[in-house]
Amino acid sequence: MKNFVFISPNFPYNYWKFCAGLKANGLRVLGVGDCPYDELMPELRESLDEYYKVGSLENYDEVYRAVAFFAFKYGKIDFLESNNEYWLERDAALRQDFHITTGFQPEDMARVKFKSGMKAYYKKAKIPVARYQLVTDEAACRSFIAEVGYPVIVKPDNGVGAAHTYKLSADCELEQFLRERPQDVPYIMEEFVHAEVCSYDAIIDENGTPVFETGNVTPNSIMDIVNTNDNSIYYIVKELSPDVRKAGRAAVKSFGVRRRFVHFEFFRLTEDQEPYGKKGAVMALEVNMRPCGGYSPDMMNFANSCNVYQIWADMIAGKVDGAAQGEHYFCAYAGRRDGKHFVLSHEDILDRYARQLRMVERIPDALAGAMGNQMYVAVFPTQEEMDAFYRDVLAQ
Repeated sequence: MKNFVFISPNFPYNYWKFCAGLKANGLRVLGVGDCPYDELMPELRESLDEYYKVGSLENYDEVYRAVAFFAFKYGKIDFLESNNEYWLERDAALRQDFHITTGFQPEDMARVKFKSGMKAYYKKAKIPVARYQLVTDEAACRSFIAEVGYPVIVKPDNGVGAAHTYKLSADCELEQFLRERPQDVPYIMEEFVHAEVCSYDAIIDENGTPVFETGNVTPNSIMDIVNTNDNSIYYIVKELSPDVRKAGRAAVKSFGVRRRFVHFEFFRLTEDQEPYGKKGAVMALEVNMRPCGGYSPDMMNFANSCNVYQIWADMIAGKVDGAAQGEHYFCAYAGRRDGKHFVLSHEDILDRYARQLRMVERIPDALAGAMGNQMYVAVFPTQEEMDAFYRDVLAQ
């Protein structure tokens, strides 16, 4: 029996489904987390063969001892994974220390975690990238801005999501950013790209071959949502566009992806922009070597009439039967922000879209910054119907 150590299986809450898929495939599923066992979801407890509680997942020694205990009790650890961006570097260090070869190692982190490091691999795949400059001092920043012009985007070179990401449009904003930024956090400055964000989401097998592919579109910037406390919308596409599929597969090859669920982000230009191309062209944003966050895996299921948790677990188990899918839809996410005055009440939405709604939940505080406070997920056969849903749900 193969041993799979799952780090932080209780967060996000839906990750218990990955564990359930692994157990259904006959793997021994061993969890390490900081949540008391009795507080784990019953579905997660049933999916784990054993659970080791640590005082803090931030404490490497504690987590190391947990994995060492499992290795002593059950033998060689075959897989170790969190499927979580925050723990990507920690996962790699543990794999190295326990000689687990089925995943990224510490030497891989420069290209998969640092935004500046990703650029070369996107270029290798012949995918355009935004011009950039590492933030060192004011003179370097001003020299870069003189070349590309305002606005520019600044963000941590090694960051998660859109946290601490800003759009600078004038010298005064640049000066404020340089005064207030944490001096111990490396930042990258990029040329502003006029585009909407789209993604390539895929499950990649041990040979680097995709066994499942889909994507999403974010019409409004996550950065703007976080910084302006706006509502949040994005959707899973009904069918992945050929140009995004081509770019995604090229990136998978360039980055050397194996045995992973990935979320690769791209820009689609909303206007002509030199030197990147014409309106509609696809260019690189960044790679994320984990599933798209929040409720996206569930939305992929609704959009493709499938079970991506099981598809991923089947891939880990070495099954190559292919991903069973049914009818395809657009799957829309709308996250409403508390304190805004909406035309439709919560009850109005439940009544009007009773047939289309698939999830209606309050968002945990840890995710609310990017996703809103009250979310609605619904499926539609056409984009026109989905657009009408967004107008109804977000009208103020």
